[in-house]
Amino acid sequence: MLACCALCMVHYAFFSCADDDSFSTSTGLRLDFSVDTLKLDTVFSRTPSSTYSFWVHNRNNDGVRLQNVRLKRGNQSGYRVNVDGLYLDNANGSQVSDIEIRRKDSVLVFVELTASDTYHTEPVVIEDDLLFTLESGVEQKVLLQAWAWDAIKLYSPVISKDSVIDSRVPYIIYGDLLVQEGAMLTIRNTSLFFHDSSGLEVYGSLNTENCLMRGDRLDRMFSYLPYDRVSGQWKGVHFYSSSFHNTLNNTEIRNSKQGILCDSISLDSDQYRLIMQQCIVHNCEGNGIKISHSNVYLKDCQITNTLGDCLSINGGNVELNYCTLAQFYPFSANRGAALRFTNSSPLKLDAEGLILTGYADDVLMGEQVSSTHAFDYAFRHSLLRTPSMADDTAHFNDIIWETPNDSIQGKDHFVTIDEDNLYYDFHLNAKSPAIGLGCYR
Repeated sequence: MLACCALCMVHYAFFSCADDDSFSTSTGLRLDFSVDTLKLDTVFSRTPSSTYSFWVHNRNNDGVRLQNVRLKRGNQSGYRVNVDGLYLDNANGSQVSDIEIRRKDSVLVFVELTASDTYHTEPVVIEDDLLFTLESGVEQKVLLQAWAWDAIKLYSPVISKDSVIDSRVPYIIYGDLLVQEGAMLTIRNTSLFFHDSSGLEVYGSLNTENCLMRGDRLDRMFSYLPYDRVSGQWKGVHFYSSSFHNTLNNTEIRNSKQGILCDSISLDSDQYRLIMQQCIVHNCEGNGIKISHSNVYLKDCQITNTLGDCLSINGGNVELNYCTLAQFYPFSANRGAALRFTNSSPLKLDAEGLILTGYADDVLMGEQVSSTHAFDYAFRHSLLRTPSMADDTAHFNDIIWETPNDSIQGKDHFVTIDEDNLYYDFHLNAKSPAIGLGCYR
């Protein structure tokens, strides 16, 4: 009796397994896909993309066999596909055959792209259909879609003589872009994308006009977060002690480690070491701009969201004219000030028309660290988020003293401070009391 029961159990298990393994060629069966279109964002031509994925679900009560999975354009589009651990063989028409998906089961598909040159100055859409042909003959598809952007790649380039970069085609910099002492590099109407740990090292001189400098990741860290909104993507710009006559106009530096670092240099009251006009330094993992004993002029500039100080001045002659310094760095509560200044060497700071605000109750930090060096500073016609020093007319005149209790304060001044998606627009809200101040007055 026991042997008979055991035999029955084995018999049941065998047929139960057989049911699980049954496959149908019915033309009524369909696969479900987690996406209809897999979007890979923008990639640089001849540069491998990140890996993207989607699920293929068999929600039917029978298993299905895939006669093949193939790219409609074969090996012409640059896509690479792995289906359930099997790569589409480009030598065999970019396809793979005989894949089984049991009932109520799923397989994962991975997709990458290395696009060929498009010979266009703007991104070009690159599409291909990934076709799934069932054993029944039914064909289904997922659209693969990306945008490819041609770029000029430079590997540890060295500028040894006066040179000009003026290009609608962007540059990708691998290693440091080095401007040697005595050489001047002029960059106009060009975007520079710096690879991880790359930067711009200036021993000579730099002139920029209508220029963007940022990291080279065009993809996303998360679905809502492009890498372009993540700090620390590249090193930043470093002006060494031999560097002078630097002018940056309408230039944006974003998502670096240090934004701009100016080493100490002998002061020349007749000429500026660095002039910046209508520039943006945004979202840095260190300081936005750090100035040491230099003659610097900033006009109509936005310096925002840094783990360190937005602007750090350690001595020198510095003029700030209608700039916005806003400290809303999102990745750490231990963020620096909007403006910090000391007299580690003689200091002369003249500031007019500023907006200084942020999360903290006090974002303006001045410290006299030397009793022998000059500590001269003056703020006029500005909004400052710091405890009121209205009685100190030697240093402060015509000041709006912002407090956390004001009806409009901090992020309320600006058009968009989107802390969920890390998107910021520092143009002024029409109701802001700072209208007429800052770089977007």
